[in-house]
Amino acid sequence: MSNLTVAVIGHEGYAEGLGKKGTSSDITFYNLKRGEYTLTFIEPVGYPERLSSLFFAVSMAHRAILVVDEITASFGECVLMLDCAGITKGMLVLRNYITSEEVAPFIKGTVVEEYQQIPDERGKILEELMEDSARFEEPTGATSKGAVPIDHFFTVKGIGVVALGGVVGGGISRHDILRIYPTTVTAQVRSIQKHDDNAESAVSGDRVGLALKGVEVEDLDRGFVLSTNPILTSSTTLSGRATLVQYWPSSLKEGMIIHVGHWMQFLPARVAFVDNSGDWKRPLITLRTEKELVFFPRDRIILHYLEGRKLRVAGIMIPE
Repeated sequence: MSNLTVAVIGHEGYAEGLGKKGTSSDITFYNLKRGEYTLTFIEPVGYPERLSSLFFAVSMAHRAILVVDEITASFGECVLMLDCAGITKGMLVLRNYITSEEVAPFIKGTVVEEYQQIPDERGKILEELMEDSARFEEPTGATSKGAVPIDHFFTVKGIGVVALGGVVGGGISRHDILRIYPTTVTAQVRSIQKHDDNAESAVSGDRVGLALKGVEVEDLDRGFVLSTNPILTSSTTLSGRATLVQYWPSSLKEGMIIHVGHWMQFLPARVAFVDNSGDWKRPLITLRTEKELVFFPRDRIILHYLEGRKLRVAGIMIPE
């Protein structure tokens, strides 16, 4: 049974009543375990100033809780981020006397339109999520060779290097020898912990702490990916068709600097080529990054434009 990861956005601090506080940086984790069911809540810290923190919280999530205290540009940005990430299931918590009719125009045509509206009662929210967790199984695809995007890493006395992350695209096991993408360095999995319990293996959806052998903390970085899957790739050149959000005001231009987001990576990229013929909101583009982006073929990449003021979520692209 997979762990269910939930992004809690719209009101910083709301997740405090949902689980036990864990690792905290620009995102904060809260963990809950009841019997065989486990939930991980992720909350952005410092948003809306830090758009990257919102992206990181959403990028790792299977579900979302969107708390609406007021209808602002940040609320709209959260809706667009959830839509671009494809988080199709979630909860909408309306507060301060905001009504469904007021938010309806702003969520129409997005994944949030299908979210369950739920009272501002954490007990009720947890009850619904536990029922969802009992039914949830993260699809693993055709391979058991999973990947672990690293969100935090450190050295623990007596244990060594430990990397934290969520498993995607398959499974991993103790004693696996994993490559650290985008480098060629490898590390062996000494042990696996899931919600503070030792485990022999982990599957897609699980949040894990991996004790690594044969690697130094200097060999790691946030966004690096641990995997044995040979189809995982990394590149500084991304080409494919982009789909811009419905409110995007103008076509992309060569030379623009945008930020590409995937898993725990949030990298600046220059638009090296753009073909706006036909529908300019679905251009063919080529992006170049200074650092390599790690991804599976046909993964969804979220595009951000940090100079966009009230509209910073630009759209998505699928690398060819």
